[in-house]
Amino acid sequence: MIGLGTYAFFWQHSDQVPEPLSLVGAFEATKELGVDLFQICDYAPLEAMTGAELTDAAAAARDLELTIELGTKGIEPHRLTRFLDLASAFDTTLVRSMLYSAETRPTLEQAEEWLRAVLPSFEAAGVDLALETYEQVSTEDLVALVERIGSDRLGICLDPANVVARLERPRDCVEQTAAHVKNVHVKDFAFARQPGWVGFTYGGAPMGDGLHDYPHLLETVRPRERGINEIVEHWLSWQGDAETTVRTEREWTRRTIEYLRSTT
Repeated sequence: MIGLGTYAFFWQHSDQVPEPLSLVGAFEATKELGVDLFQICDYAPLEAMTGAELTDAAAAARDLELTIELGTKGIEPHRLTRFLDLASAFDTTLVRSMLYSAETRPTLEQAEEWLRAVLPSFEAAGVDLALETYEQVSTEDLVALVERIGSDRLGICLDPANVVARLERPRDCVEQTAAHVKNVHVKDFAFARQPGWVGFTYGGAPMGDGLHDYPHLLETVRPRERGINEIVEHWLSWQGDAETTVRTEREWTRRTIEYLRSTT
């Protein structure tokens, strides 16, 4: 399935705009675009919600007939246990995370110990845990960790844009992880000269205009054949004012959805 994530609404959720979009508002905007999947990923208000607020949000998703996925940062057992509880509230079958959180940076040995401690609960609940590729951990180490643990419920959230900051090639990341992918984050990316031609910036691009060889990802990972969801995100910089930024964010979302649908 094609889905939208909270990073597709990054600026619309933020306090940089006059009327920040609520979580339920993002659900409604997703449905209006004909999309039936939403990933609540790194959305800080989620963990502060009361039980009643969670119940209301989950009910809103069900009323809209949206499938929900969840995302957090960190693999401390208490964090993953908390998100497994949230998964139950939202009828979620996938939680995305990263090895490091704001508070913890486990060694690979510690990460393996923590994951082995919580994965039996994920297995019993029928929930997948997908660890994202990103610049703080090499793709090789992440794949090796997943392979050592060997749980059917543990895999990788593939985001090849992230690994460039580690001087890894996105195509290599795709090929290394393909067998273990359980979730895909979809965004395009590009380099641009800084003013004065002194150095480069690395950031987002409208889908299809950047450096992401998405056909290669589709051919290598085969997400549609394997039932792996593709979640739309953006790396959109502030466009000078709220109105322009929100308009551009929405346009990038529409364009990415159209791109994904055109590649079926």
